[in-house]
Amino acid sequence: MFSVICILLFCLLISFFPQIIVSFNLTLPHQHPYPDAVVQEVQRKVNESISRRQLWNTTMNAITTQCETGNPIDDCWRCDPNWSKNRQRLADCAIGFGQNAIGGKNGKYYVVSDSSDLDTVNPTPGTLRYAVIQEEPLWIIFSGDMFIKLKHELIVNSYKTIDGRGAKVHITGNGCITLQYISNVIIHNIHIYNCLPSGNTDIRSTPTHVGHRGRSDGDGISIFASRNIWIDHCALSHCTDGLIDAIMGSTGITISNSYFSHHDEVMLLGHDDKYLPDAGMQVTIAFNHFGVGLVQRMPRCRRGYIHVVNNDFTEWQMYAIGGSANPTINSQGNRYTAPLDANAKEVTKRVETDEGEWSGWNWRTNGDVMVNGAFFVPSGEEGLGNQYAKASSVEPKSAAIIDQLTLNAGVFGAPRDKSISISYGGGTTTGASGSGGGGSTGAGDDSDFFGMMFGSGAPQKISSTTYYTILLSHLIILFLYTNQLFLILL
Repeated sequence: MFSVICILLFCLLISFFPQIIVSFNLTLPHQHPYPDAVVQEVQRKVNESISRRQLWNTTMNAITTQCETGNPIDDCWRCDPNWSKNRQRLADCAIGFGQNAIGGKNGKYYVVSDSSDLDTVNPTPGTLRYAVIQEEPLWIIFSGDMFIKLKHELIVNSYKTIDGRGAKVHITGNGCITLQYISNVIIHNIHIYNCLPSGNTDIRSTPTHVGHRGRSDGDGISIFASRNIWIDHCALSHCTDGLIDAIMGSTGITISNSYFSHHDEVMLLGHDDKYLPDAGMQVTIAFNHFGVGLVQRMPRCRRGYIHVVNNDFTEWQMYAIGGSANPTINSQGNRYTAPLDANAKEVTKRVETDEGEWSGWNWRTNGDVMVNGAFFVPSGEEGLGNQYAKASSVEPKSAAIIDQLTLNAGVFGAPRDKSISISYGGGTTTGASGSGGGGSTGAGDDSDFFGMMFGSGAPQKISSTTYYTILLSHLIILFLYTNQLFLILL
């Protein structure tokens, strides 16, 4: 009988276990302790690159789209005419929270020569799947143009760079790219699209480990409990779930110079409102073009610190930036072009949250350009105070050349779909005069997302009612058995 009681007490502890773990895991071990310092460093690098560009144009009396664009990432490596002989120089060019992502730096080059993906358990040497599961650092390049249709998720191991420069590389199919429990990955110059849910199968994740995967969600890139990730110059569209999702305590991420199009829920940052470790999530979103056919989530944030800087938002149908659970959103030097719909002019949306709660959230706008009636609703003392901050050497001065900064967003040399883009011209800038507007209620349902783990399938969210019912059941059973034991002892 005593053993039965012990088992029941253990079950009771398990009931509380998720809440206990969350309550003691409020921060992540790899998050930056001073995120505003990272923001200021990004601003400094942008301003330095702009100054060099202005000097270049003055002395050379010409504007080049290949070098000295004012974009600090591109100027870092594209000014070297022999960059292809020193590809790993790219690893020194990241900015923001993902700047420590070294990928396969100092590792061997691996040339993908086979575009097939026939076996997820025993990948064929020469394929991309074979390369990304290896343990050692690898700088992965491609022998030529490739169309890679994945059989299932592509599970990437730590310290890998997928470098598509010099080739037209398309990744599509089932599952697409998954980064789970790993670190230091760079994905550069890749087309990723038409990603579909798949799974319930065995997939090799390292040379020595094969795991059973549940059903994936169909993300373009799924980042799960991972850190030091840099996604640069990619083109993403038409996926089943998110184009890029980062959840479950992922941090140290930069998403830059990419082109997003033709998708509903573009980018999710944060697993669940109640998952407190995501408070340590830190993400830089810089120099991207949010283009044709987008609806919402550019990004949609839960907790964390999100720096959105020098992006061009040319289309949304519901909202551009949304959030819940008190994320910090620092928007600087972006251009927001509102749609024609008079009910969708607001850039921001606080998801399923009353104004009495979100009014204290730190959402800032500084130097943003608002076009066609777009408006950003700031909040919190810092968010409101930043509208009236005095100019300084680290404030964004780059909104005026947003076209130049995002000129090459996406895969180099690839055409953008501009069939329904609209140019309104003009605009207003947030800063000294600020911006205003009514409460952020938005429209439509912004449903939750649940990540997939190794195992039989996706974890299910337990409602508070169900949770307390289970807990009460355990307590009743414990009481009955304890009472019975007491009678026996008497």
